[in-house]
Amino acid sequence: MRRHVTIELKSPGEIDAMREAGRVVARCLDAVRAASAPGVTLKELDTAAHDVMRAHGATPAFLDYHPHFAPSPYPGVICSSVNDAVVHAIPGDVALAEGDLVSIDIGAFLDGWCGDAAISYVVGDADPADLALIETTERALYAGIAAARPGNTLGDIGAAVAGVARPAGYGMLADHGGHGVGRAMHEQPHVPNEGRPGKGLKLRPGLVIAIEPMLHAGGGDDYRHDPDGWTLRTADGSRAAHAEHTIAITPDGPRILTEA
Repeated sequence: MRRHVTIELKSPGEIDAMREAGRVVARCLDAVRAASAPGVTLKELDTAAHDVMRAHGATPAFLDYHPHFAPSPYPGVICSSVNDAVVHAIPGDVALAEGDLVSIDIGAFLDGWCGDAAISYVVGDADPADLALIETTERALYAGIAAARPGNTLGDIGAAVAGVARPAGYGMLADHGGHGVGRAMHEQPHVPNEGRPGKGLKLRPGLVIAIEPMLHAGGGDDYRHDPDGWTLRTADGSRAAHAEHTIAITPDGPRILTEA
């Protein structure tokens, strides 16, 4: 039996409202990156993001989020994944060190609408291999965004993302991808990071989705869970990078909602 999936299309006015939520997320990411330095703790970065949200009348999307797979509600405002942590790492008292590869994922609600985005960067002096990983992750994201046009499909997005990541020799986090965004942080549809051109859901104006490549330097896709039940790490211990934007499909093409 085929399961019915409801996908909500947003009006132009609703997309404008989501743009304001996305702008807050972008400002949070800018603040976290600016605050990142050797000796700064991940909890301090969490506070920096929360301060920006409060200043703009927004609320955290991640804090107290409790999906079915998690043992407990998420305790942070941001996800702060360092080095071999790919996604969902809890911000605690660990201090950043020179050369750490940091991935920050932030979601925020403003006036009932959600924005969700992620960036990766290196603290201080960077290993060229880390910079190449981050650059490829960002190129994969923007390739996916470029494919997000009316008449294309989710398969076209996935093929575009993988078409950048795989030839470069990187792995991609298994079982994870992007998602719909709207009144809830996670809505239908699931947005895979691999796909076949022309296959899958056809993209229509009003669809709002998050596209988020998560690349592994070691070339494998496998991961392991930390005891906290949230943090996902590369199975081979290699470094990882994550990049994400919330975008809207419009008659004129993709509109990025989580830029500054």
